[in-house]
Amino acid sequence: MEEEITRRLTVDTKNAAAAVGPYSQAVVIGKTVYVSGTMGISPATNSLVSGGTRKEAEMALKNISEVLKTVGCTTHNVVKVTVLLTDMQDFDGVNEIYKQFFPKDYPARAAYQVAKLPKGAKIEIEAIAHLGPIEDYEAY
Repeated sequence: MEEEITRRLTVDTKNAAAAVGPYSQAVVIGKTVYVSGTMGISPATNSLVSGGTRKEAEMALKNISEVLKTVGCTTHNVVKVTVLLTDMQDFDGVNEIYKQFFPKDYPARAAYQVAKLPKGAKIEIEAIAHLGPIEDYEAY
């Protein structure tokens, strides 16, 4: 019996901040989109945005949105998010920004405080999304 080949698509869009190391902005395997950890780096300047954690969170989520758009998704397709913060005191402020990108039917999420992030960032966000239509329904 011949083994089925799984196709992998790596994502690289100029509409989101470039990867800061040897990795892809996202990888699509089957119907799953794995978006790499994304910081608040402006794609126009390739630098962290100024204004603190909330502004960095907003830019990171815009970058994620652009990466998702490249493969035909939106934030509605996101099923899991991981947030890394250098200061957990910023958690509530990040939630305010987060709700602008995920207004309802929130994805599962974990948030951790870390000692340090690349480029001196205050926040990094990664996401996992489902590629294709999603129908929401009421929980049990």
